[in-house]
Amino acid sequence: MTLPDTSAIPAGDDRTFQVDLRGLVDLLSHHLYSSPRVYLRELLQNAVDALTARHSLEPDTPAEVFGIRLYADGSEVRVEDDGVGLTEADVHTFLATIGRSSKRAEKIAEQRADFIGQFGIGLLSCFLVADEIHVLSRSARTPDAPTVEWRGRGDGSYTVRTLPASARPRPGTTVTLTPRADAGEWTRPPRVQALARHFGSLLRHPVTFTDGTGGTGTPVNPEPAPWAGAHPTPGARSRALAAYGERVFGFKPLDTIELDLPAVGLKGIACVLPETVPAGRRHGHRVHVKGMLLSEQAEEILPEWAFFVRCVVDAESLRPTASREALYEDDTLAAVRDALAERLRDWIARAAASDPDLLARFLQAHHLAVKSLAVHDDEILRMLLPWLPFETTDGHATLDEFARTHRTVLVTSSVEEFRQVAAIASAAGLGVVNGGYTYDRELVHRLPEVRPGTSVADLDPATLTAHLDPVDRETELAAAAYLAQARDALAVFDCDVALRAFQPASAPALLVDSREARHERTRSQLAREQEGGVWGDILGALRQEAPRAQLILNQLNPLVRTAVTITEPELARTSAEALYGQAAMLSRRPLRPAESSLINRSFLDLLAHALRKDS
Repeated sequence: MTLPDTSAIPAGDDRTFQVDLRGLVDLLSHHLYSSPRVYLRELLQNAVDALTARHSLEPDTPAEVFGIRLYADGSEVRVEDDGVGLTEADVHTFLATIGRSSKRAEKIAEQRADFIGQFGIGLLSCFLVADEIHVLSRSARTPDAPTVEWRGRGDGSYTVRTLPASARPRPGTTVTLTPRADAGEWTRPPRVQALARHFGSLLRHPVTFTDGTGGTGTPVNPEPAPWAGAHPTPGARSRALAAYGERVFGFKPLDTIELDLPAVGLKGIACVLPETVPAGRRHGHRVHVKGMLLSEQAEEILPEWAFFVRCVVDAESLRPTASREALYEDDTLAAVRDALAERLRDWIARAAASDPDLLARFLQAHHLAVKSLAVHDDEILRMLLPWLPFETTDGHATLDEFARTHRTVLVTSSVEEFRQVAAIASAAGLGVVNGGYTYDRELVHRLPEVRPGTSVADLDPATLTAHLDPVDRETELAAAAYLAQARDALAVFDCDVALRAFQPASAPALLVDSREARHERTRSQLAREQEGGVWGDILGALRQEAPRAQLILNQLNPLVRTAVTITEPELARTSAEALYGQAAMLSRRPLRPAESSLINRSFLDLLAHALRKDS
């Protein structure tokens, strides 16, 4: 293939992209930011970054000397800071160029990690609530620097002019917004104050709010984070952390876990939920970056199995996304997630070793979360498996308690199978655990790792029937005719019929039928229906000896003793179908359409027989 020669084509003129600012603001409001309320967070963030830059210029000045002042009276919103300020060249370069951030300039770029903002688009968020942004700024880099005024409008135009230094006596920046009529929800004084507390409660610089009614201003962040303050005793510290968690999340924590990762400058708490959480449901966590609230729904800070806690953390080294409403998924976040998971494991270990009451309350509410962790964590498995509750033939019990009375622990593969056999197995002295719930069967099979000498096996139908007492030969011979009629009636369900004696006597029959057996019979039936076709050939190649279900009639039950004496063929068949239907319902497994039809038909036939007999 020969490419065309373009050397003779004259070069085109370089041109600059034209930006429709109103369209860009609409894009931000609908796709980048979750709500117009973020305008105040962006203004606070810019002010904090300006204060950080000012502190780098004057490192010996205490941080509390420089602050942020908010003002809202319904007609305007104003944010004033004592930060580094801007020169006229800075204003042209940074306020009039979308996507460029003053934090990237010159030496400040080397200190990029000290700043919250990284993307240089934050000021645009103000156009979500106002059509004009007014900025007055005076640089702290140059003595006697003039005041620079910048006015930006939503149509993309702006003006810059230089004012005397007296227009802003101190270095810093003031941003003033005149809200649009449709933005009142976000710019009224009470809402501005609430948003400032929401986003800035953990900021390290003093922030005050004034509503235009007079006064010196109300502190937005009067107290440091509870983990940053001093407390007289460990108990007082624990109570302060718990009270903070309750205030933030609205529930009284079962316990609080203090989180501290110096490598990334992360501090905070994890609050253990006092109630059960549905499996797989993940709570959002409250994440601050350098004191500024980033997100209340940051799921990615903890692994999926840790859904029994809600966290509030403040970090230095986590990267926000462009919208600053989520965390950027990188190696640092992955390392933080692993480290926080280890802190949760440590807390569980301490509770198991030193506070059994706390551990019991925790497991009562969150045993499923711990089971999911124990499946993949050998240390947690060894530590907590004996404490975890399971459904057994002795009721709800821990495996440690259950293994003391049952040297061989049998486990079912489904909830249905457990419900089929629970009463009979209990009466026969068999120790059976319901392995049908998530993680349970796998964990029960690992019990010998924790408790040597304990034997664990899957429950096989033959194991159960072997523990049922045979009836004497005379009784079995007397019932032979009835049993033959019953087998014939239930052949359509691939079900055999046997007569045994077992407790409880109130149970007339037991249907022993595993899920695997039902699947195999369904496959065999499909193969027969598709016989001769390609699909039938495939199913036929897979065919095995179709396992049969077994209806075991209880000779100790008065109803069964009467039924086996029936000599009328049709009535014998109907009674056998009724016993099968009852046993199928007691197993609590889903009924097949044919079984539902059988139950209805046998009931009506028995009713009709009773009416004929009475008449």
